[in-house]
Amino acid sequence: MNNIVLSVKNISKKFGDIVAVSHLSFEVREGEIFGFLGPNGAGKTTAIRMITGLAKMDEGDVLINTFSIKNEFEQAIAQVGAIIETPQMYKNMSGLDNLKYYASLYKNVGRAKIDEVVEVVGLKNRIKDKVYKYSLGMKQRLGIACALINDPKLLILDEPTNGLDPQGVIEIRHFLRKIATQNKIAIVISSHNLAEMELMCDTIAIVNKGDLESIRSIDNLKNYDENNSIMIKVNFPNYAGKLISQKYGERKISIIKNTLTVDLPQEKIPEVTVLLVSNGISVYSITSATKSLEDVFLDTVNKRLLPAKIGDK
Repeated sequence: MNNIVLSVKNISKKFGDIVAVSHLSFEVREGEIFGFLGPNGAGKTTAIRMITGLAKMDEGDVLINTFSIKNEFEQAIAQVGAIIETPQMYKNMSGLDNLKYYASLYKNVGRAKIDEVVEVVGLKNRIKDKVYKYSLGMKQRLGIACALINDPKLLILDEPTNGLDPQGVIEIRHFLRKIATQNKIAIVISSHNLAEMELMCDTIAIVNKGDLESIRSIDNLKNYDENNSIMIKVNFPNYAGKLISQKYGERKISIIKNTLTVDLPQEKIPEVTVLLVSNGISVYSITSATKSLEDVFLDTVNKRLLPAKIGDK
């Protein structure tokens, strides 16, 4: 994933005295699924509207496959496919006829390309059915097929799993990973579904009150632990906690069933293991503690994480 498809450069937007987006910068590479997170009013939608040319930026620029949204709009936007919430389709037309209509909006998009995107989104067996017969997940797939019809380098999706049942969510997740990898498309997803974003994305950017608070890979986000804790699964957790406190002094220790979370750095794992085993405790597992994306998100919004470092992945 070396080729930069989307480069957001210091973009800002104000509505009167209200700063919606402040000097936002990030990059997305081909084959990367990039998650855009933030509470309501954080500036996500405004940023997406600027990236797609639907809102004028006060400062900065957006480059899509090296083309500037400000100065080379037609060339830049030709690289983009976008779906905002539930795709709007002609319900009394078949999926195929909807795709033919969207294809007619572009030059040189023939039946071969239509057949290709139908295969990609997995609608081959249902593409001739009327859209009103489609499930919500199938409509999402058809919408993405329409967004892929112009062979974009960048796919932007706003709440792509909104309203889907668990099976539909899993299908969309696997499908997006497939097209990102196989088609080398850069995908930007804005969503409130933290658990799903954690499973779907390679990189997460968290925005709050118009500012970029953190941008990190999913692995680094989950492993970022301001308390530098370790998790220990043992047969006698209370005794294990007592031994650790005697050895290392008073520590923040939480116990859930037979698992302790202890405020100690991972460098102490071998030493702690020897301590417990030598005192007759069976250690079933001992690892560095990780946080869920929800934990990281809440910490970030509440200003408890370190400042973001662009490109820190």
